[in-house]
Amino acid sequence: MDLAGARVLVAGAGVTGRSVTTALAGLGAHVTVTDGNAARLAELEGLGADLVPGLDSPPEGTALVVTSPGWRPTAPLLTAAAARGVEVIGDVELAWRIGQDLERPPAWLAVTGTNGKTTTVGMLEAVLRAAGVDAVACGNVGFAVLDAVLAGHEALAVELSSFQLHWSATLAPRASVVLNVAEDHIDWHGSFAEYAAAKGSIHARSATAVHNLADATSARLAAEHAPASARRVAFGLDAPGPGELGVVEDLLVDRAFVADPATSAEELACLSDVRPGGPHNVGNALAAAALARAYGVPADAVAKGLRAFRPGAHRAVEVAEIDGVRYVNDSKATNPHAAAGSLLAHPSVVWIAGGLLKGASVDELVATVAGRLRAAILLGADADVIAAAVARHAPDVPVTRLDPGDDEPMTVAVNAARALARPGDAVVLAPAAASLDMFRDYAARGDAFAAAVAALEPGPARDGG
Repeated sequence: MDLAGARVLVAGAGVTGRSVTTALAGLGAHVTVTDGNAARLAELEGLGADLVPGLDSPPEGTALVVTSPGWRPTAPLLTAAAARGVEVIGDVELAWRIGQDLERPPAWLAVTGTNGKTTTVGMLEAVLRAAGVDAVACGNVGFAVLDAVLAGHEALAVELSSFQLHWSATLAPRASVVLNVAEDHIDWHGSFAEYAAAKGSIHARSATAVHNLADATSARLAAEHAPASARRVAFGLDAPGPGELGVVEDLLVDRAFVADPATSAEELACLSDVRPGGPHNVGNALAAAALARAYGVPADAVAKGLRAFRPGAHRAVEVAEIDGVRYVNDSKATNPHAAAGSLLAHPSVVWIAGGLLKGASVDELVATVAGRLRAAILLGADADVIAAAVARHAPDVPVTRLDPGDDEPMTVAVNAARALARPGDAVVLAPAAASLDMFRDYAARGDAFAAAVAALEPGPARDGG
């Protein structure tokens, strides 16, 4: 992109806005940044941009608007730009266009889905690095994709949200995957169909489109959005057919990226190489392997990379084992679909859940995991909704609802869980809900859980109340 001298408006002064502003100023653009939060806007002082709070329309002469992903398409500024014929793109699209102008454009290996994105890109980064590739995980994971592009990395393991994909018009990954799709962010997109379509657009110009055999929407999106020229690859937890990656006994096996998919297969790794375990993470590992293999990574690098991978904080992390009971922090399981994957990784669970469900139903979740529940400890604004679902689908499971007045609710919850757990059980924080009713964010909730577990002492369980 030739942005020298162009007038560009950046909508949003958060982490994305800072990254975009810095890059645009470095390319010689005349940058204006707007945000409704004046204090956040002031943090961009010194970056060479004009800072204007609360704009509802682009300044005269604006050639391009780059929006932060959280801004809804219905925001007055963005609709005003569209009405005037000013192109609106996101930071991901900007990164893609800038990258294509580099002497050696990076390869994009793109991951989206309702759940599992961060784990998958982390696994993918580890596998690529195990093969000697200069790769980095970026996107919606803390390291802005624009920064990764400008840093000159060879390959990008890119986590993309539905918001980011909505604003990406020409993105063409080397390979892409939609891991799964469940109801989420309907308020932003307007409907589940629009949310799913945003996810599916990741395949629109992809050279290799990967889908999940266990998720009908993932399969449908690959069929509907991938171009006819794209290579189609699937992954699942059963023995793979031609063109698929799957599981044979205790092995991850590739029948897609081999000389003759009809007659040959290649072993990639053992189930024991996948950490944390559980069916959902085996699926994530297969998806990561498919993208890495599409890039040309050899089979032995998959096992090596998966063994080297360490999950991010608050994602199915085992905090401790005390008196034969494992304590697992999956505070990042902020919706029912994510919580189901977490709970299904354990045969017997004392479940700590609750928070803000944002209208999501938990009936399917509870019905799916009912046979594994030893007990449920519920807290937060929608504890009664979850309790009602447990009463319908698992009436014999004891339920403890915390008093909203508890000063240290997570400590009370962990103590109550310990009193109910038996050796061989897992006490799992998988809230199935957002955290903002009680905690600053999901990380603070996970930290509170870890601190409460750290305060436990071996020996007879204390009173759960």
